[in-house]
Parts: sequence; structure tokens; C-alpha cells
Amino acid sequence: MKRSGILNAELSGALATLGHTDLLLVVDAGFPVPREAHRVDLALAENLPDLRTVLGLIADELVVEGVVRAEDVPTHNPRLDGWLLDRFADAEFTTRPHADMLGELAHRAKVVVRTGAFEPWGNIGLYCGVDVPRWFGGEGVVVPDHYASKL
Repeated sequence: MKRSGILNAELSGALATLGHTDLLLVVDAGFPVPREAHRVDLALAENLPDLRTVLGLIADELVVEGVVRAEDVPTHNPRLDGWLLDRFADAEFTTRPHADMLGELAHRAKVVVRTGAFEPWGNIGLYCGVDVPRWFGGEGVVVPDHYASKL
């Protein structure tokens, strides 16, 4: 039996497929997941599981270098935005129009994880990164300038 972390076999397996720069979307219960997407559906009932729980568990397992959310989140759901800024403090944040989150980014995502969240603008994209100290820590390895601050 797995000791800790994400116990859901489908989600755990999907996370293991992700590499540097891959996009994972964690979305609310009403998100229109594209037919062709690798969909991991965790939704059981309203807010089961909730968005923050799923994002937090995923954050414990992935290196996240970027977070993208709808441009409405900072002004229309500031509590969610504050939580994201705190939880992913080392990541670069960007915003996109809500329509892009539902369209272009949904089609580009390698994995879409549907939660039971009833959360306004609760569709968050996570860009995978690398563990810089472990990746670039070898003797004689030259660290690119944009990663030097993370050593």
C-alpha cells in the first residue's frame, strides 16, 4: 500500500507522465473538459473534493514553475488568488481571458483534473518545472541564468 501522497491511482499515474513545461489544469465541477483530453474526474458532489485540497495535494507532488488563472480571479475571487499566491509562492503567475482557460488552454493541457468545486473562476493551470538544485547540481554543470536564483 502507498504510504502517503495522492492515493488515487489514475491521478497519481497521470502526474507521473508530466514533464518540464507540461500544463496540468485543475478545474471546477462545471468545466467543459474537451473530449480528447486526458481527464481525471475526481468530482463526487458539491465541493467534494474542493479545489484547494486537490491543488495542495498536487503541489506536494509536482515542481510547479508557473500558474495561470483567468484574469477575473484577482478581482472577482481574491481569496482564491491570495491562496494561490501563497501556496505557489515560487511560481511565475500569469492571467488569461476566461475564454482562453475554457478553450485554448483546455485543449493544450496534458491532463485535466476535474474537482467537485463550486468555485467562481476555479480553473487553474499549473506549468511543470524542474527541481533546479537536483537537476543542475552536478559537478561541472553550467546553470542557465534564469535558474541561478533558484539554487
